Amino acid sequence: MNWYMVLLGGLGLLILGIAWLPALVRGFPLSLPIACVTLGFALFSIPGTGPDPNLLQHPHLTERLTELTLIVALMGAGLKLNRPLGWRSWATTWRLLGFAMPLSIAAIALLGSGLLGLTAASALLLGAALAPTDPVLASSVQVGPPQDPEEDEVRFALTSEAGLNDGLAFPFAHLAIAVAVHGAGFGAWTWEWLSVAVLWKTAAGIGVGLLIGQALGYVIFHYVEGSPIPETGDTLVALGITLLAYGLAELVHGYGFLAVFATALTLRRQERSHHYRARLHEFSEHLERLFMMILLVLFGGALAGGLLAPLTWEAACVGLLSMLAVRPVAGLVALAGSGLRFDEQAAISFFGIRGVGSFYYLAYAYNTEQFGELDFVFALVGFVVLASILLHGIMATPVMGWLDRRWRAASGARH
Repeated sequence: MNWYMVLLGGLGLLILGIAWLPALVRGFPLSLPIACVTLGFALFSIPGTGPDPNLLQHPHLTERLTELTLIVALMGAGLKLNRPLGWRSWATTWRLLGFAMPLSIAAIALLGSGLLGLTAASALLLGAALAPTDPVLASSVQVGPPQDPEEDEVRFALTSEAGLNDGLAFPFAHLAIAVAVHGAGFGAWTWEWLSVAVLWKTAAGIGVGLLIGQALGYVIFHYVEGSPIPETGDTLVALGITLLAYGLAELVHGYGFLAVFATALTLRRQERSHHYRARLHEFSEHLERLFMMILLVLFGGALAGGLLAPLTWEAACVGLLSMLAVRPVAGLVALAGSGLRFDEQAAISFFGIRGVGSFYYLAYAYNTEQFGELDFVFALVGFVVLASILLHGIMATPVMGWLDRRWRAASGARH
C-alpha cells in the first residue's frame, strides 16, 4: 500500500473535518475530540492499516507535536479574552492557579504514591501531568471569538486558567525530573530548582511575552496608515507571532507557554476592537483544530494498539478519582468565598479537562530523564484523557446550555 497517498487522503479528510464537523455536532451531546478518537481507533483497528502510533516508541515526535499544538492553542486563547488583565477582574483565575492547581498536584501525587506504589519522582510527574486543564480540548467550555459578548465567569475562568496553568505546572514537572536525578531529600538542587525552574523561567517567559506583544502590537495596530504590511499574509501572522514568542522565550530559558499567552494578552490589550485581531484568532483556531485532530486520531490509534494494556483496576480508580474528586474538590475549595453562585463554582470545578498537555509533560520528562514505570504512567494518563474526552465532551453542551438559560433568566428578571 502507498502510505504517502494514504497520508494525503487522511490529511484531506481531517481538513474537511475542520470545516464541517463542528457544525455537524453542534447542539448534540458529542464533541469533535470524541469523533477524532473514534475515527483513529476504527482506522488503526483494521489489520494492515500501518505502523502502530505508540506514544512511548516515538517520544520526541510526541513531545514536538503536542508542544506545537499547545502553543497555537495558547495564542488563540489569549486573543479571544475580552477582559483586561487585573487582580480583581481575574480573581477567579488566580484562585484556580494559586490553590486548585497545587492542591490537585499534591493530591494526585499522594494517590499515585500511596495507592499505586509509584516512586516519588513518578508520582510528582503524574500530578504535574494531570493537574493542568487543557487549552486544546476545552473549546466547548471556553469563551467565543474576539468581541463575542458571551464572556460569562465560567467560560472566562476556564479559558484563562487553561491559558496560564500549562506554563505554571512546568516547575512541578522540573521538580519531578530533579527528584528522579537527586532523590527526594533536600539539597543544593532544591535551591537551584527554586531559583531557576520557578523564578527565572517564569519571569523570563512572561517578560519575553510582554516585550514581543508590545513590539508587534505597535507594528500591527499603530503602523503608518495605508501600509500594506499589517494586511499582508495575515493568515500566517498568528503562527509567526506564536513561534517567535515561544522560540525567544525558550532561548533565554524561559517558559515558552507563558510567553505565548502573555504575547496574546498584550496584543489584546493594545487594541481591543481592531478587526485584525479577529482574523489572527480565526487562523489560530483553524490551525489548532488541525493539529488537535491529527493528535487525537493518533491517540485513537494508540488506544487500538494497546496503550492502556498496562493499566490496572487500581490505576483506573486513581484516574477517575483525579478527575471526578480531586479536581472538583480542589476547585470548590479554591472558589469558596468568591461570590460566585454554587452552580458556577461547580461547573468551573467539574470541567477540569485533561488532554494534550498531559501527554506533553510525560514526553518532555521521558526525553529529559529516565523514569521508571513510565509505560504504566502513560497508560494511566491515557485512560484519564480518554475519560475526560468522553465525559466532558458529552456533558459540555447540556451543562453550558443550562447555565446560559439560567443567566438569561436572571438577566431578564433584573430588567
